[in-house]
Amino acid sequence: MSKKPIIGILGGIASGKSTVAKELQSRGCAVIDADAIAKEFLYTDNVRQRLGARFGDGIFDKAGMVDKAKLADAVFKDEMGVKAINDIIHPLVFKRTEELIGQYQNDKAVKAVVLDVPLLVEVGWEKRCNKLIFVDCDEQKRLKRAEKKGVFDINQLKKRENFQISLDKKSKISHYILDNNNSLSELTKQIGEIFPALISIA
Repeated sequence: MSKKPIIGILGGIASGKSTVAKELQSRGCAVIDADAIAKEFLYTDNVRQRLGARFGDGIFDKAGMVDKAKLADAVFKDEMGVKAINDIIHPLVFKRTEELIGQYQNDKAVKAVVLDVPLLVEVGWEKRCNKLIFVDCDEQKRLKRAEKKGVFDINQLKKRENFQISLDKKSKISHYILDNNNSLSELTKQIGEIFPALISIA
């Protein structure tokens, strides 16, 4: 049985990567959401203990669970914080992702496997992909989306992106670039145009 292509989605914070992933899912692709996997691990005792030892008790809420906003504040203070959280969470997420890829490769109903991984290039997973899509979106539009969702403001957005590989570099290594500065229907149309090539292993 021929292997199904693995598609990685790149782009800035709040650029619409998950929207693209959902659209690909509606067309028969299986989506692996690294954020959702990481969130599950945040509730495990082992990870909570390791995070507490590294970042302090200030990252927990009154119930003793990880407060994601407080954790983010602690993590994005410096490069060492980003490295520490990656060292704790990344191996677990990577292992689970590989398990899911194996499952989806054996599922006849799946046309391709999509990796919705926020730091795909930063952790070297672009090498695992056959195709890379870059979702291009203006900074102001991304900021409005992030603020609308109540995620974070421009200072937090810039602080996080300072620890990431530049969008210019991500765009250059991608096979396809989607323009997400207009309507959802326009984005969907672009996905439809590249979809046959995306699910081809060639």
